[in-house]
Amino acid sequence: MNRVLEANSALLKSREELLCIFVKNVPVGAAMLDREMRYLQVSDRWCADYGLDVLRVLGRSHYEIFPDIPVHWKAAHRRALEKGETLQADEDCWDRENGPTWVRWEIRPWKTSSGAVGGILIFAENITDRKKAEEALADVPRKLIEAHEEERTWIARELHDNINQQLALLSVEFDQWTRQEAGFEENGISVKRRLEEISFEIQNLSHRLHSSKLDYLGLTAAAKGFCEELSTNAGVEVHFHSSALPTAIPTEISLCLFRVLQESLQNAVRHSGARTFQVKLIGKPDTIQLTVSDDGSGFNIQQAFLGTGLGLVSMRERIQIVRGEMEITSTPGLGTTVCARVPSHPREQALAG
Repeated sequence: MNRVLEANSALLKSREELLCIFVKNVPVGAAMLDREMRYLQVSDRWCADYGLDVLRVLGRSHYEIFPDIPVHWKAAHRRALEKGETLQADEDCWDRENGPTWVRWEIRPWKTSSGAVGGILIFAENITDRKKAEEALADVPRKLIEAHEEERTWIARELHDNINQQLALLSVEFDQWTRQEAGFEENGISVKRRLEEISFEIQNLSHRLHSSKLDYLGLTAAAKGFCEELSTNAGVEVHFHSSALPTAIPTEISLCLFRVLQESLQNAVRHSGARTFQVKLIGKPDTIQLTVSDDGSGFNIQQAFLGTGLGLVSMRERIQIVRGEMEITSTPGLGTTVCARVPSHPREQALAG
């Protein structure tokens, strides 16, 4: 019996030694620790990732080597040691002095010859570079839209402050001319009327490109004004309703909802065949909801997203940038409803949450 026990003990001991050898040579970040969170073995990759010397690590506490380790990681270590659980995270942020480090990790308990938990194995992969690349790619649509908005603002300013003023002056000159030259009065009046129409159209275009109301009066006034202008110009009825909106709405959220309103309502007026439209802008706890609906012809949503137009795609990109969501329901012959919900707080806070 003693020989059997000795043989089993030697076998288990050899298995622990093999485990140490495995941890040392595995081509990933791996560490083997005892119940006191002291290092028994680490892989070469672990040392390379964290700039450590294996000879100065073994026998020392994990928390001594990494004093800034997150609290929830310590809790995961205790769960693995006390309950024998295996825990993992596909991505987790570790705030360090030189900036955040993103890690994918897994914690596994290992057992002694008696079957008790002797410590834990930690497998960790530094995915910071991958996260930075993902964030850079995710930021591209926002930068494109910001550049788009800057260009629209510049065009709007040029139309309003330059071309529109020139046309106004020309209209005044024609008015004076028609008074002096009675023989050309009829043609002069016609040209003057045409210039006034052009001036009016350019002013409307300027407002559509960039709403000064949005800058100075806020989202509610800008949205209501746009609905009224579209009603007058297109000869349709747009019923606007708003309630419980926050007193201060971040600029990027106001701009996002206003552009979605413009795109969805103009599409509805142009393609639905309806004459009456409903627009609702409602504030809810932590969110703002915009709904644009009609009882028109409807359309196939999947085909619309696969089409050549950028309207629906642009709307979806804008909503995603502010961490919102958009839902479109449409049935041929039964109308369409566009519902956009966005957080009522800035993007930075949304990311932090």
